[in-house]
Amino acid sequence: MEIGIDKPIQRVNNGDQRWKDEREVQQPLQEVLVLTKPLMVADRPAGDHSDDDDDVEYRTPNLVQRVLSLFKNVRPGSDLTTFQLPPSFNYPKSQLQAYGEMVYCAGKDILSDCSSTKCDPLERFTRVVGWSISMNRPGIIGLVPYNPVLGETHHVSSRSLNVRLEQVSHRPPVTALHATDHRHGVDMLWFQRPVPKFQGTRVEVEVQGKRTLKLVEHGETYVMNSPNMTIRFIPPAVDWTGTVKVSCRETGYEAELNYSTSSFFGRRSSAKHSVTGKIYKTSPPPDASPTPGNNYKLLYTFTVKIRDPNGGGERVIYNAKEVASKLKAPILKDPQSVLPSESALVWSEVSRGILSRDWEKAKEAKRAVEEKQRDMAKARRSRGEVWVPKYFTPSSNGGDDDPYEYSPIETLVPPAPIVVPF
Repeated sequence: MEIGIDKPIQRVNNGDQRWKDEREVQQPLQEVLVLTKPLMVADRPAGDHSDDDDDVEYRTPNLVQRVLSLFKNVRPGSDLTTFQLPPSFNYPKSQLQAYGEMVYCAGKDILSDCSSTKCDPLERFTRVVGWSISMNRPGIIGLVPYNPVLGETHHVSSRSLNVRLEQVSHRPPVTALHATDHRHGVDMLWFQRPVPKFQGTRVEVEVQGKRTLKLVEHGETYVMNSPNMTIRFIPPAVDWTGTVKVSCRETGYEAELNYSTSSFFGRRSSAKHSVTGKIYKTSPPPDASPTPGNNYKLLYTFTVKIRDPNGGGERVIYNAKEVASKLKAPILKDPQSVLPSESALVWSEVSRGILSRDWEKAKEAKRAVEEKQRDMAKARRSRGEVWVPKYFTPSSNGGDDDPYEYSPIETLVPPAPIVVPF
């Protein structure tokens, strides 16, 4: 049974034609695919807008007025999962690309450092905590990525790290990510579902799901969740909030990180941009006095420091400007291997309209993508068929613990046709 989108015409359960083999345009794929700069920390002091031309395509005017007009008929507490935004509220990339960038776009490779054989279990755990914090990249005030369509994929390589994402469910919207680095013995699996709700002067996004990182050579698996996101209209701000727990059963270490108020990844620096936390052994139980008791403090200067309460002093475990600034957009390396379901291709006409400020063109292109999604769903229902992901399979039966958990079908993610330049 074919369940993929990597051939000219693919069918699921005897007849679901997902994507055409013919490109909608005749020009070379290099001219069709739209790959934009990743979201990153602004590498400049607060109030310095000298580089704004570099990200002008991501800014939208009259934010507060337009947002209030958009949500004037939405009641507080409403679920915004199916809410349709006009393209003027999108930045030119899919949510799959935004998720993927967290993993494959980094100015400094701290992921491979986590698997080093030259450090003890506590040091590895500390590095994983720093890496987990680095995943929470900046949001753009007033702009959000496109909602991925069912079956959409994104496949990118960064050095020896190969990353693949797939939208495995539409309602509810669930994204799965699998990344492997055979050279450094890294295996990563994410599945997450954002649940946005309108709360009057803000939108609160609960990010459900789980992230796992396996360090193969050490036989260690690290499990963590994602912080939630709060998008405020007055005053405009994008904040990471909530509690993140990181645990490793094999070593017995656990960390608890509390994100509060305005995230340090935002465009405006503030002493309120912070996350605090601690690392401790789960034996004795977490409610006992934590040992070794390392305390974390995230400073508004974009650095994460760990303080040893036993007199070991402080040291930096994560520097946002080193990891998440001055990042380059991925580039197309192998046009022939790009799938029709690739995010940068599916949304290319929408992105082109946004980048050129041709809002009518972007609106029509976005409507075409969404209508195609609805038409395929209608065709499946008429045939009594159930859509099946290509690269992942459900690994739970909707239990309370992990209702949206998926497992990768392939052990290793192959090299991608899109790569991150260095």
